Amino acid sequence: MADLSIKDIAEIAGVGVSTVSRVLNDHPDVGAKTREKVLEIIEEYNYIPNNSARNLKRSSTNNIGVLVKGIHNPFFSQMIKAVEEEINKKDYSMILHYNEKNSNDIEVAIELIKEKRLKGLICLGGDFDDLENNQLLNLKTPIVLTSINITEEVNKDVFSSVIIENEIAAFEAVDYLCKLGHEKIGLISTGEGDKNVGRLRQEGYKKALKANGIEYNEELISFAHYTFKSGYESMSRLLDKGLGITAVFVTSDIMAIGASKAILSRGLRIPEDISIVGFDGIEYSEYFHPSITTVKQPIEEMGRKSAEILFHLIEDKKEQQHIVFKTELLKRESCKKLK
Repeated sequence: MADLSIKDIAEIAGVGVSTVSRVLNDHPDVGAKTREKVLEIIEEYNYIPNNSARNLKRSSTNNIGVLVKGIHNPFFSQMIKAVEEEINKKDYSMILHYNEKNSNDIEVAIELIKEKRLKGLICLGGDFDDLENNQLLNLKTPIVLTSINITEEVNKDVFSSVIIENEIAAFEAVDYLCKLGHEKIGLISTGEGDKNVGRLRQEGYKKALKANGIEYNEELISFAHYTFKSGYESMSRLLDKGLGITAVFVTSDIMAIGASKAILSRGLRIPEDISIVGFDGIEYSEYFHPSITTVKQPIEEMGRKSAEILFHLIEDKKEQQHIVFKTELLKRESCKKLK
């Protein structure tokens, strides 16, 4: 359906244009039933109730949105650079938006698509399990979800994705520690409450322990967010328990660097006293001392593939694609074999 004007909304609702305007501006002198009716119609027809968006409707844009969950993780910085290079090659413009506070990532995506009249959207991180939201689908904007776990229940015909096998990668990392002789292996993770990659990486940790005959112990788990500080604090809580941990698996490199700082600040040594493995393969992990063993994701390749898929959807109207990249365990200086 063609974009509607405020007059069209008024006609559909059976009210005057001034009434619709008062609803949009949240004036108190509109009856509750009338207000509710107008708002329902606005939502149903994806009306964009602001001047900047109405101006954008008059002309086609070449805007590609990149929606990033959070602002702290340097993992996404490399990926954004690769995406931007591909967008520039196609003479499109990149609209970069960070979602730090709003927990409803789909709501933010809908608003960004409408406000900027996006030709397509790449989402880096976030929770999109409710992707079949009608308001989002009605926009008919191609979407690529990158580094995002989507449950099997979601219809994969409505989006494309670029991911890794998070559970398998985490399993391999923890299995490596087990094979080095470690049994008291801590975990610093965003937790099972994280519907995205954190849950899968924690599941990989559990399965690796089980495969090596090691009992899962919740006391060895500490939760954190994707920041250096949170990793530091989480590791400090583990050390305070005095459980004799000899190794720790951390589900992101920035948290692993924070955790390493906490270990060293206690006068402990890495890897002589505690071995540590991170996840992502960001550059910081290589130049920390000692360099941190980590699961490397092909970050730039994932970014380029995300843009490539999006342009296939926009320009060639191709079918949705779901790409799974392999990871690599980079064995560095932070792990020690126990005697």
